[in-house]
Amino acid sequence: MTLPLASKLKTGIMTLHRRSEPATGPWEPSIDELRHLVELVDGLGYDSLFTGDHIAFAIPILDPLLQIAQAAAFSRRLTFGTCVYLLALRHPTPVAKQIATLDHLTEGRFVFGVGVGGEFPGEFAASGIPHKERGARVNEGIEVVRKLWRGEKVAHQGRFFQFPETLMLPPPRQAGGPPIWVGGRTDAALKRAALLCDGYVSYVITPDMFAEALAKIETFAGEAGRSIDRFDTAHLLFARIDDSYEAAFEAANKTLSTRYAMDFSKATKRYAAIGRPEDVAERLHAFYDAGVRHIVMDLVGPYEERDRQIERFAREVKPLLADIL
Repeated sequence: MTLPLASKLKTGIMTLHRRSEPATGPWEPSIDELRHLVELVDGLGYDSLFTGDHIAFAIPILDPLLQIAQAAAFSRRLTFGTCVYLLALRHPTPVAKQIATLDHLTEGRFVFGVGVGGEFPGEFAASGIPHKERGARVNEGIEVVRKLWRGEKVAHQGRFFQFPETLMLPPPRQAGGPPIWVGGRTDAALKRAALLCDGYVSYVITPDMFAEALAKIETFAGEAGRSIDRFDTAHLLFARIDDSYEAAFEAANKTLSTRYAMDFSKATKRYAAIGRPEDVAERLHAFYDAGVRHIVMDLVGPYEERDRQIERFAREVKPLLADIL
């Protein structure tokens, strides 16, 4: 089978509230700061805003669903989403309620990106979730939220979750619920995308790796006999625009090495889109050719320069992508 992909590329920005990396001292996010970001991204013609999720991380991070609820009040056009939400860390029944609520608060402009996580085992221990169960819990969690989104009485008897006939109202604004995108690079993750989800979102991979992942998803879906009318493809891309590759690399690598508490230099060189506007545009074209139809850009570097990066991409990179936008 051939996955039904969109013809054009959409562009989004990653993260809502964020502190400077590296930084010291207290962090006090403000409503005005978030409103400015949302209105900037909306006004420059981007398609979406996404935010990530961790319970415990190397740097301060806020809850994604609460951030999106606040941000949605400031745009009537943008799509909002999680990229990605660690569903294994939560019971899926209250999550189904929260996501259905967000789908209404965004007027049906919400994407539920989910992932298994696992690179920070401490947050699983702190949540009382065995690290080795995370994949199976995500699979069953997706099943549970889809059931509860039907707007009718449903029951569930699974390995991790059980409940008698329950009616959750209202159902989400979007018919059947928001699209569910799943992240991951393992075959298990790709099977999850092929069999259970509406889309696939990748992270720290190359265009060639994305094309290989998409081919596996097609194979798994075909083997299962799944008929797919809509399939979204997305990639979370670290990016930095500067007047030279060297300057872009230095700023991007400093941020990413701090964020992940490790030397990120090899990964920065291999996976990020860095350099002059034409260098970044070339990388995005490569991902489009590999099958990506929604680029979610994490414009890294000093936080104080984020607005300028968002503006520079819109004014200097997007015109170079006119043939695929």
